[in-house]
Amino acid sequence: MDIRDATSNDWAGIWSVMEPIIRAGETYTLDPDSSEESLRAKWLHLSGRGRTFVAIDDDGAVAGTAELHPNYGGAAAQVANAGFMVHPGRGGKGIARALANHVLEQARADGYRAMVFNAVVASNVRAVRLWQSLGFEILATIPDAFDHPVDGLVGLHVMHRKLD
Repeated sequence: MDIRDATSNDWAGIWSVMEPIIRAGETYTLDPDSSEESLRAKWLHLSGRGRTFVAIDDDGAVAGTAELHPNYGGAAAQVANAGFMVHPGRGGKGIARALANHVLEQARADGYRAMVFNAVVASNVRAVRLWQSLGFEILATIPDAFDHPVDGLVGLHVMHRKLD
C-alpha cells in the first residue's frame, strides 16, 4: 500500500470511499444528503495549509483517504485537525492505522504541535480504539450530540494528542 498526497485526478477514487460512509450517516457529522461538490470542496485540499492523502492498494485503487488542516486560525493554527475514511469493504486491513501514522508524521513535519478531533462518534468504537492506541485522549464527551440512524442519540468525543 502506498500513501501519498492526493491530486485532483484521485477524486473519483476518493468519492468511491467517501460516498457510502457519508450516506450511511453513522460516523461523520456531515449531512448525509450533502452534494458531491460540497464534499469535494470540504475534503480535497490541493493548496494552502490543508492537505489530502490517499492510500492506494496494490491494484492502484484508492482504499482510503485522509485530510489534514488547521483546526483553528490565527495564534491557535498550530493545532491540527484531520479526517479519515477507509472504503467500507476494506476495513480491518490496517489501512486506517497506516493513514493515521502517515498523517501524524506529516502534521509534525508541517509544524503542528497537537491534533484535536472535535467530534468522534462514541459508538464508532473501532475509531475510538485506534485513536486511543495512537496516544489520543478523550478530553470530553458531549452527551447525546449525535443522532445515529441505528443507535439513536450517542455522545461525541473530543480527542487530543500532542505531537511534539
